[in-house]
Amino acid sequence: MNPLYSVPLSGLALQGKRLATSASNVANIGSTGVRSDLAETAEDGFVPHRVLGVAGPQGGVRGESRPINPPSVLRFDPGAPDADAEGLVARPNVSLEQEMVTQLQAKQAYKANLRVIETLNEMVGSLLDVES
Repeated sequence: MNPLYSVPLSGLALQGKRLATSASNVANIGSTGVRSDLAETAEDGFVPHRVLGVAGPQGGVRGESRPINPPSVLRFDPGAPDADAEGLVARPNVSLEQEMVTQLQAKQAYKANLRVIETLNEMVGSLLDVES
């Protein structure tokens, strides 16, 4: 494979990972979260993540998934089955608005990386079409 393609391909992989992680956050928004004060002992509960782009050693990027801190927020919902004695429920620290923005950004960045690949293909094709 041409090394020119490694940068946009790594960008595609990063945006795919960002989109999948964001979709997981949205899908689990109503699940039980890990309480920040019990995070050391908790084994159950959803922990939302963010994917950050980190520069690769030879160009390009790679996605690193990191937990959102704090992993959950307490909400008052005394009727919930997982509410504590004070009526508080730990829900994942996820904002639907932020996740929508993240998904739109990932979509646009994915399209931009695809366009770079298309441009590279056109450039390589035009080099091969040179007549002597």
